[in-house]
Amino acid sequence: MIQSNALVVVAMLFALLGLIFLIMTSVALKKRKLFGTAVNFVIALLMISLFALFGTISIAIQGYYALTREELAAIVKVEPTGEQKFMARFSMPDGSEKVFSLAGDQLYVDAHILKWKPVANIFGLHTSYELDRVAGRYASLKDETTKVHTVYSLSKYRPIDMFDLRRRFAILNPLLDAEYGSATFINSNNTEEFRVMVSTTGLLIRKTRRESSQ
Repeated sequence: MIQSNALVVVAMLFALLGLIFLIMTSVALKKRKLFGTAVNFVIALLMISLFALFGTISIAIQGYYALTREELAAIVKVEPTGEQKFMARFSMPDGSEKVFSLAGDQLYVDAHILKWKPVANIFGLHTSYELDRVAGRYASLKDETTKVHTVYSLSKYRPIDMFDLRRRFAILNPLLDAEYGSATFINSNNTEEFRVMVSTTGLLIRKTRRESSQ
C-alpha cells in the first residue's frame, strides 16, 4: 500500500534523525557542553516521538486502501436461498473470498472512510477506506424491527486500529478527520452479481450482469 510505505519511510527518517541527535548528545556530553547536550537531547526525544507516532499510524492503517478515485472494493454474487434469505459471496481485491448467509430483502454493505486533512498529504496520506460490515436489510420497517437480523464483519483484524487511535489521542486531530462511514444497499431477490465501488463520496453498488431470476 503506497501511503503505508510512505509512512514507513517517514518513520524511519525520524528514527535516523533521532539516532543522529542521540550521538550528538553523547559527544556534547563528553565535551562537557551542557547547553549543547540539552538541546541535542530534546531534539532527539522529539525525533523519537515522531518516529513512534508515524510508526503507530503505519501499523494502524494496514488494511485500508488509498482512495483517490472510484475503485472496486469487492465483487459480490447474491443467490436467494428462500423467502427473505440469500447467500452473498464476496470476492475481494486481494483474491480472498468470503461467503455469508443473510436474512432480508436487500444486501447491505458499509465501510469506514478515513478523511485526512491537507497537512497529512505532505506525508503521503490521502483519503482511504476499509469495508466494515455486511448485513441483510428488510425493505419493510416492520420486518426490520421484528424479524431476525444477520450481520457480519468484513474488516481485517489488526493490533492497532486508526479509529481507536483517533478517539484516544488528541495529537492526531490536526492530521485526521475519520469520524464518518458510508453505506449502500440493493435488492437481493434475484441471482445477481454486483460490483461494490468506493469513491471519494462513499460507497455505491452496480450490477455487473444478470444470471437468472427466481
